[in-house]
Amino acid sequence: MEFSRAPVAFPAELNDLRDWALVSSARFYRVALLIPMCGSAGLWAPSCISSAQLAVEEINRRNGIGGRQVQLIMIDSALEAKVPVEEIVNDLIQCHAIDAIVGMHISAIRQRLSKVVRQRVPYVYTPLYEGGENTPGIFAIGETPHEQLGPAIETLQKQFRPKRWALIGNDYVWPHTSHSYAKAKLKELSVGLSYERYLPFGVRNMAHYVDEIRHSGADALLISLVGQDAVTFNRAFGAAGLDDKMIRLSCCIEENGLLACGDRNLKRFFTSASYFGSLRTETNCAFKECYYGLHGDKAPVLNVIGQSTYEGIHFLSALMEDKSGDWRERSALSAIDVRYRSVKQSSRPSHPAARAPIYLARADGVMFEVLKQI
Repeated sequence: MEFSRAPVAFPAELNDLRDWALVSSARFYRVALLIPMCGSAGLWAPSCISSAQLAVEEINRRNGIGGRQVQLIMIDSALEAKVPVEEIVNDLIQCHAIDAIVGMHISAIRQRLSKVVRQRVPYVYTPLYEGGENTPGIFAIGETPHEQLGPAIETLQKQFRPKRWALIGNDYVWPHTSHSYAKAKLKELSVGLSYERYLPFGVRNMAHYVDEIRHSGADALLISLVGQDAVTFNRAFGAAGLDDKMIRLSCCIEENGLLACGDRNLKRFFTSASYFGSLRTETNCAFKECYYGLHGDKAPVLNVIGQSTYEGIHFLSALMEDKSGDWRERSALSAIDVRYRSVKQSSRPSHPAARAPIYLARADGVMFEVLKQI
């Protein structure tokens, strides 16, 4: 069975792109895989690509989407990319060079793309996010702060009883919304807040902010920094010795981040997520067997960010095969009954109350020890 694992090269000139699209469209169902390949979030790219490739192979074994073999077109969706991703995507859609989008990138990029895509192709957004995306034609399938952050704060508060929390994150919509939710949860639990700060992407020296947190009087810290920024911060936090005095919680630091932080900087570090590579479930064991069977023992490390593209490709396939209505008139809420292949659970249930389970894990060296379902 033929399918494309490598990035597809498409012509740079618009007229040549139209010709390429016409030749390609009859044979392939072309999915633009939007992932950050540089900048703060670039460390996620290898895992995202590898997980999406496994989904493509599985779908193509079943005759693809609509009888066409699925082909991935890799596009850099980092904020730091030289060419704005919305310009590339608009040209590709305009020339009928792509049939769908699967995006694993920050919410600020999704908001920019929503003004460009405009229901011309289905757009599946895969990572955890702030919630509230109901635009027709955009399908956000990741976890929200209500599902992921709230139960984690409650669990850690019950176990460690910190009196005051500190919050630090990058300066864009997901950290701001997550922290608004966290502050409401802390108020509900009668717990104080002693520090809140939002940083631009790419801060190289975090010592100043670590020192501010040291003097804030906080006993616990919520980190909503992305990718390399989170790594840089946690290295500085560990070097300052604060990991002996404070617990840390993050919802977006995954196995790649742990490896980059180094085990000496990960004491009393917790995260909550719907997936960990170390999960001992039947579905994950089967998934890992297929993943390493395709890519080999040295494949990129499995994690919730990367694995979300696997879910996204399978969601797209199920959405396009679904007979219940036109995808253009549907959104994440109206497509909640789409049943698709998932590692988190066997299929998406037919009602919104039943979501993938969320787990709390603690860093154990550069691996996560899953403690409990929350």
